[in-house]
Amino acid sequence: MSIRARDAAPRHLWRAPSAALAAAAVTVLLWASAFVGIRAVGADFSPGPLTLGRLAIGLLVLSGFVLVRGIVVPRGRELLFVGMYGLLWFAGYNIALNAAEASLDAGTAAMLVQVAPVIVAILAGVFLNEGFPPRLLAGSVVALLGAVIIGAGSGAERRIELAGVLVCLLAGVLYAAGMVAQKPVLRTVPALQATWLGCLIGMVACLPFTATLWTEVGAASTGSILGLVYLGVFPTAIAFTTWAYALSRTPAGQLGVTTYLVPVVAAGLSWILLDEVPPALSFVGGALCLTGVALTRLRPRR
Repeated sequence: MSIRARDAAPRHLWRAPSAALAAAAVTVLLWASAFVGIRAVGADFSPGPLTLGRLAIGLLVLSGFVLVRGIVVPRGRELLFVGMYGLLWFAGYNIALNAAEASLDAGTAAMLVQVAPVIVAILAGVFLNEGFPPRLLAGSVVALLGAVIIGAGSGAERRIELAGVLVCLLAGVLYAAGMVAQKPVLRTVPALQATWLGCLIGMVACLPFTATLWTEVGAASTGSILGLVYLGVFPTAIAFTTWAYALSRTPAGQLGVTTYLVPVVAAGLSWILLDEVPPALSFVGGALCLTGVALTRLRPRR
C-alpha cells in the first residue's frame, strides 16, 4: 500500500460535463433500485444491521481498488468533513431510511427523501458560496412538485404512517448535510477514496450491530442475503463513487436536483420488475421532475 501526500493527488483528466452527467445517471439508477431492494430485504434485516452489512460489503469491494491506487491523506478540516459525511450520510442516512421503509413503500420513501435537494441547494449557497441561481431555484421547485405528485399518486390508496414519514424526512436532512460536507473533501481526495473513507467511518459507527447482523444473516433467506450483497456492491460501492465523481465536477446544488429523477426511475423499475403499473398521477409527476431537472441544466445566455 502506498501513501501519497495530499499535493500528489492525481488531477482529474476527464472533466467533460458529459462524464459527470453519465456518473450521475448511474447513481440515480442504482439509488432508485436501492429503495426497492431495502424494502425487499427488510423482512429479514433490521435497520442497523442492514446498514452495517451494506457498508462492510461496500468497503470490501472498494478496498482493493484504493490499495492499488494509493491513499491520499486528508488533513486539517478535511478530516472533520470526512467524519461528518461518514457519520451523517453513510451511517445515519442509511439507518434512518431503512427504518422508514419498515412502514413506508419504496415509492413513497423515494419521494419523501427528495426534501434533500432543496436543503442541499440552500446549504451549498450559504456554505460553499455557490449562490442561488434563479434557474436552480425554479427547477428545484418544479421537480419537488413533481416528486410530491408522484408520492400522492402512489400513496393515494395506502395508509401512510406519520412516524415513517418523519424518519424518512430525517433521512433526507442527514443526506443533504452529508453531501455538502463531502464536497470540500473532493477538492483534494479522489472520488473512489472519498467513498471508501465514508464506508469505513460509517461501518465503524455501526459495529455495535455486529452480533445482531450475524444472527439475522443466519436466519435470512438466500434471496435476502443476495439482496444485501447487491445493496452493498451496487447502490453503495458503485453508486456512491459515481456520485462523488460527479460531485467533484458539478456544483452541489445543481447536482442534488438530479436525484429528483429517483422516484421516476423507482416507479419505472416497479413497473418492470414487479408489474406494478404506476397511477396516472405518477406520469404527470415524472414529467415535472424531468422538466425541473432540465431547467437546472440550462445555461444562461450571455
